[in-house]
Amino acid sequence: MYDLKMYQSIEQVTWCPGCGDFGILAAVKQALAQLELAPHHVMFFSGIGCGSKLPHYLKCNGYDSVHGRALPVATGFHLVNPDLKVIAVTGDGDGYGIGGNHFINTARRNVDMVHIVENNQIYALTKGQYSPTSEKGFVTATTPEGAIEAAMNPLAMAIAAGATFVARGFSNDVKNLANLVARSISHKGYALIDVLQPCVTYNKVNTKEWYKMRLYRVEDEADYNPTDKVWAFRKAQEWGQRIPSGVLYEVSLPTYEDQVRVLEAGPLFKQPLRGPTMGEDFEKTKREFM
Repeated sequence: MYDLKMYQSIEQVTWCPGCGDFGILAAVKQALAQLELAPHHVMFFSGIGCGSKLPHYLKCNGYDSVHGRALPVATGFHLVNPDLKVIAVTGDGDGYGIGGNHFINTARRNVDMVHIVENNQIYALTKGQYSPTSEKGFVTATTPEGAIEAAMNPLAMAIAAGATFVARGFSNDVKNLANLVARSISHKGYALIDVLQPCVTYNKVNTKEWYKMRLYRVEDEADYNPTDKVWAFRKAQEWGQRIPSGVLYEVSLPTYEDQVRVLEAGPLFKQPLRGPTMGEDFEKTKREFM
């Protein structure tokens, strides 16, 4: 197992004390070390938000995209260079709100990447507006009378859209979350980990204690069967007094890049540039960036 210090960035962490992002960062480092993935063998993508700062605090390859666009940017990179393991990190507003369309289409395409969603059920970086996963009736500065929309169900949506790995973790259970992240990295295909986490500044309802009273591990259930889509979809509907965590769904299906014919000749960045207007000069330019 690699030393966790090799993933330590020199950037100063700016999250609020007690934020669930700290546990997620620790779990990601542990997963990378557990799998002995060197920093230069991983590529992180993020959008905009508190959780999207996570790549800043890792000594790995990283790229900040714009709000809601982490997944298509990550997809493009992966198609060009599948040699690196791609991990996208978004918040619930970033990933399920403005990025909701990309979330659904990345799942249905089954692109080989990990998608960690840091779900604190609120927009925290922009001062506490309600998010797509906020409960109906949730009171914020922008919904003083309570949110009128029903909360979305990301696990059910991912399963219905065609994701081949769907899991839920908890930021304050670092050991089990690290195992989930490691398992998702080893999975071939689109892997969603919806990580429930407290926002100690703006969400006074879904606290660490609130989650601990409700979360249970699906692996402990007598009828546990993550290859059964109907079973997984039924589990994904549970929310309230009992909230399932762990791997709800995992199957093996062809990935998107497995079906892109041009990739049969190898990664794009290793292929020669072709076309009637592309000559040796283009190859020389490309080599300068390799």
